[in-house]
Amino acid sequence: MLGKRVWGVLGFLTLVAGLGLVTGAHAQTVVGQPHDWQMGFGPAYTPVMEKVAWLHNLLLAIITLISIFVLALLIYVMWRFHASRNPVPSVTTHNTVLEIAWTIIPILILVVIAIPSFRLLYYGDKAVDAAMTVKITGHQWYWQYEYPDQGNFSIDSRILAEADRAKLKPNEPRMLAVDENMVIPVNTTVRIIGTGADTMHGWTVWGFGIKKTVIPGRINEGWINVPKEGLYFGQCSQICGNAHAYMPIAVNVVSKAEFDKWVEAKKKAAGLAPSTSFASATTPANR
Repeated sequence: MLGKRVWGVLGFLTLVAGLGLVTGAHAQTVVGQPHDWQMGFGPAYTPVMEKVAWLHNLLLAIITLISIFVLALLIYVMWRFHASRNPVPSVTTHNTVLEIAWTIIPILILVVIAIPSFRLLYYGDKAVDAAMTVKITGHQWYWQYEYPDQGNFSIDSRILAEADRAKLKPNEPRMLAVDENMVIPVNTTVRIIGTGADTMHGWTVWGFGIKKTVIPGRINEGWINVPKEGLYFGQCSQICGNAHAYMPIAVNVVSKAEFDKWVEAKKKAAGLAPSTSFASATTPANR
């Protein structure tokens, strides 16, 4: 009888867990949206983020080994040199081999960490053969996106007001949704240049592995290349004032054909001339 009850409880818990997994999977319809019970980094959506995750895993392995070694050393010292075992303390004051070891080994560990770190910083800093550029300007408290390669039009992106909550897409997070998304084409290297209009802001999209601090009077550069269409979210990561928490980022990654249509619509709304082939997100064959 007891065995049946145990199996019944286990079966019920399994069913609840299964329903939770199904519900979580069903709710995750917007790409790049954080979800409940998420641990560690979210999925990597760009080459830069893949390298960030790799470096994170390397550092985690290194610090885990160091922590285990230090813990084992402490336990050994507590056991080996307890007062009951050593009523007369040792008078040893120097050990040349030990002193050399605890100087050289940390240096080697730092070198192992520094080399991939510098490579990653250089890799994510400059775009190679970028197909287009988007200029990002941080304002208090919204983002402005300019498209110099598509006629130099611009859009302002502000958090979706509470009065416009009915405009939210299914499963779109309320505090991350904006009235105008930044739009870029899929599978395209996009150079990101950023500056600040008034104070420092931080343009950060978690799944892209990009965090660019935009500073008034200075241009910072980065790049993204997203292989999957969808809507991705981020936030300002620099404490920029009392509305810092209301400065989200939404990037809509669409097909190149859909991006060209969006560009034409924005240029028409801005009263600009039709784009040429060089203003398209599609790279000409002879380039």
